[in-house]
Amino acid sequence: MSLSKRRKALGYSQESLAAQLGVDRTTVGRWERGETELQPPLRPKLAELLKVELAALDTLLPNSPTTPEEPAGLSSRDSYGPGDDDMIRREFLRVIAVTSALAALPDDEAEAAADDAEQGDAAGFLRMNGHLWQVYQLARSKRAVQPIVSEQLVALNENLADRAGSTDTLCVAAGDLFQLAGELAFDGNRHTDAAASYALAATASKEAAAFDLWACALVRHAYVEMAGRNYQEAVGLLSVAGRVAKRGDNSLSTRQWVASIQAEAYAGAGDLDSCERALDEAEKVLDLGSHAHNGGWLRFDGSRLAEERGARYVQLGRLDLAETALTSALKQGALAQGQSFRRRGVVLSDLAAIGAKRRDPDQVLTFGREALRLARQSSSGYVARRLQGLQAEIGSLAHDRRVAELGAEIATLSTT
Repeated sequence: MSLSKRRKALGYSQESLAAQLGVDRTTVGRWERGETELQPPLRPKLAELLKVELAALDTLLPNSPTTPEEPAGLSSRDSYGPGDDDMIRREFLRVIAVTSALAALPDDEAEAAADDAEQGDAAGFLRMNGHLWQVYQLARSKRAVQPIVSEQLVALNENLADRAGSTDTLCVAAGDLFQLAGELAFDGNRHTDAAASYALAATASKEAAAFDLWACALVRHAYVEMAGRNYQEAVGLLSVAGRVAKRGDNSLSTRQWVASIQAEAYAGAGDLDSCERALDEAEKVLDLGSHAHNGGWLRFDGSRLAEERGARYVQLGRLDLAETALTSALKQGALAQGQSFRRRGVVLSDLAAIGAKRRDPDQVLTFGREALRLARQSSSGYVARRLQGLQAEIGSLAHDRRVAELGAEIATLSTT
């Protein structure tokens, strides 16, 4: 039996099932057509609604999902879906295991020759990685960057496979690039792929003893846990990230970024005191110089402190404190020639959520409509998910026709 048939047998429409799961109707349709993966945090709830065992849920889902952005008519060599990502990751694990073993018993001359060749090749990979991070940050549609990142990963694997000696610099390039691959997956709501990419980024970084890069991979992995509201698990991951960061370069902002994300995990767990201590620690980034971040895998420069503090206060229900911080963040963004669509959309969504908690329809509409516009322009799954969180908050205001229309528009957004 398929997911569609099971849903209909139990009397659910796509709309009613989506409402129970907190997603939009089009997402259910994509699951049924095999166009996108079912997110791990939603699996237990879906199994419960469909009255099946969790282990049996896969039998209802299509066997060969494809990514929704894949144009018709492309061959498998031209498309980059979850299957391609998994193949790249398996290949990387095989390569890193082989090269690590070879490096443990090096021939002196071969090792020296490999080191010389590696430095030249790896420098090119690192330059390309830096360029890809810039493209990713500037791209309105993040998914457009996926094919280039996949090609870069394939090329990096091939270079690693050819090495007979030390591969430290190439492993640094891999730790960097797998973090970007994870960012792309996370923005597309492919949490399993994101977690796998971050785990490989951590493995590669550990192999190269690149402690700051390693800590950043663990921080990004914690984001996946928080997306599933597993805040205590995220706290544990971030504790490890903090210990790794202490072995890194104290002139970089890695430790302060760890603290910033710890604040989010503590807020999710309802721990105000720990959250505020972590925020205070994160603000120490302002004492560092202008070279404390690299604009790629480490981007924490303190420019988001106001919006992050505001978002944490929203989580904790401290609405007055949150509104002050978020309004300041919007003004700072305007003075700094604007935030990215994603950043601004998140701040606007949080301000709209404050209006919903206060039952103020005008505030919901003012900020919610602008956030919706940015979500559509950027195609950001992350902003869309934040707006769907707002959709759950505005239920008490549904009697207002304008708010109901906004909710209906949010429901049409895709989070993939």
